[in-house]
Amino acid sequence: MSPAFDARHPPDPALVADCVHCGFCLPACPTYVLWGRETDSPRGRIAMLKGGLEDETELTDRIARHFDTCLGCMACVTACPSGVQYDKLLAAARPQVERRLDRPIADRLFRRLIFGLFPYPRRLRVVSLALWAYQKLGVQRLARSTGLLNLLPSRLRAMEALMPSISLRRAWTETPRLAPAVGERRRRVGLLLGCVQRVFFDEVNAATIRVLTAEGCDVIIPASQGCCGALMFHAGMEDDAVVAARRFIDVFESEASDVDTIVINAAGCGSTLKEYGHLLRDDPRYAERARLLSAKCKDISEFLAELEPRTTRHPVPMQVAYHDACHLQHAQGIAREPRQILATIPGLKVHEVPEAGLCCGSAGIYNLTEPETARDLGKRKAQCIGSTGVDAVVSSNPGCLLQIAGCLEETGAPKRTFHMIELVDASIKGESA
Repeated sequence: MSPAFDARHPPDPALVADCVHCGFCLPACPTYVLWGRETDSPRGRIAMLKGGLEDETELTDRIARHFDTCLGCMACVTACPSGVQYDKLLAAARPQVERRLDRPIADRLFRRLIFGLFPYPRRLRVVSLALWAYQKLGVQRLARSTGLLNLLPSRLRAMEALMPSISLRRAWTETPRLAPAVGERRRRVGLLLGCVQRVFFDEVNAATIRVLTAEGCDVIIPASQGCCGALMFHAGMEDDAVVAARRFIDVFESEASDVDTIVINAAGCGSTLKEYGHLLRDDPRYAERARLLSAKCKDISEFLAELEPRTTRHPVPMQVAYHDACHLQHAQGIAREPRQILATIPGLKVHEVPEAGLCCGSAGIYNLTEPETARDLGKRKAQCIGSTGVDAVVSSNPGCLLQIAGCLEETGAPKRTFHMIELVDASIKGESA
């Protein structure tokens, strides 16, 4: 029997031993909730890692499949009374899978499409031209109404279903290098633009800049910043994530070295940036620099919760459901701060969503690579949101908002969706959301 893991950062036996198999993780795990299978639960996956470390189990396609179906939502980390670091174990297991096993050709090609496109804003902008024409010329409406999309593989159908409304003006907007504080300067911050976000959700970045400057912050936006590596890191593409992290560090050190904080408005990116010290721990040139950069990183809700509000908040009369993004709530441990910020908006009634800790099915690229499972989770989340009777859904991650919007529409209960910072921006400006 060949060893399950190679010598490059195999799962840590000490972390595996922390699991006492108590089962508290089971009701928190989305795949266990859906399927009820021990092998698709956190403790089941940890048992497989233990078998591999003890040379009782090989890393086969069947074993790897159980790690592919894990959403990486980290709800089990929040639920575990023993403090098991499943996030570290998953981050060790997935690169082993990517290095040691050959995926089927269709899977390899689809992943190549994703990772050859999504981390590159310039490429996304070129693609946005075709997507804009697809929507504006009526081709999308025709394809959906005639059933032509059913001829596509399920993964491509999922990609089409998640397509946001394309605005060429937003997609091709160039963000200024510096947005100066309004009035007396209180802080000097850097801003992560994101890859998909800066092209398809530029309004979120624009709202973030307006809120930060209104609250007395100079905002530095490094013009040459690229992908932070989040998509690759979460998918086990360790080498690509390391390259992206090094470039990101270089850019922020050269263009935003004097900032107090790096503000992030996408939960998945934020959780990865805070793990840079771990990702680059073996790199003698970058390990300490990565740790220092990570220490500066804060989610926009985390940052605003520490900053005494200076601007007047005007009423935004609306009933909203707040959805906790997994990489904010579980991976970063941030749940109180977004609610604290939303509570500063007069007239806004925030409702809690049943099963709030259960993933919506977005999970980075999961809703593209595992569309059926993602759809089941999305429909479950849509039903929970629908039970609240709200006007709109608010979250702190663009992927979650896309997933939820699509599933709400599919269930016949479409609702408006907002990033949290968009409502804060509307309140400061005194405009309706």
